[in-house]
Amino acid sequence: MDIKERLDLLKKTIQEEDFLLGKGLSNEVNIRMFCYDPKEEMIVRHFIERITNEKLECNIKYYDLYEVFLKICEDNRILDRIPALEEKRGKDFLAKQFEKMCDAKTFASKMQYDPHVRGKDVVVLGGVGKVFPFMRVHSLLEAMQPLFTDVPILVFYPGTFDGHYVKLFNLLKANEYYRAFNSL
Repeated sequence: MDIKERLDLLKKTIQEEDFLLGKGLSNEVNIRMFCYDPKEEMIVRHFIERITNEKLECNIKYYDLYEVFLKICEDNRILDRIPALEEKRGKDFLAKQFEKMCDAKTFASKMQYDPHVRGKDVVVLGGVGKVFPFMRVHSLLEAMQPLFTDVPILVFYPGTFDGHYVKLFNLLKANEYYRAFNSL
């Protein structure tokens, strides 16, 4: 099945009651990974844009992780100062600053909203590759679990997930994460 066929099937699946309520997951957290070849990024972005603007049987709550990162920087009043900080202090200094202020719990809390509509809402995460190395999806999902227990989380992941390990871009060192399920 090619990427477009998989995405069409995913669109149908995310609107089904079993998906929305996490049926068949043995009481596990309803986190799904839609893995794809990084070369297909533009097709996936177009699909996400399409489903966020269509009338579906579910409510898509989309978060581009890079936009969340920029909002965190803005809230900490450093967004405009990043280029000067990098030039003056270096990229290693800047990376350490990002690690301190942009941890997984901060990202998760930026995405938290109330009320969740059980059986209707789907939290969709994109931009995973755009926030690397500041945010790692396995850390983010661990931080999100307690906040989103009643709605599914769907991660568009440019890489692979074998049920135990996520491997970004199919190149980087695999990180252990076992609480999610592959979606198609």
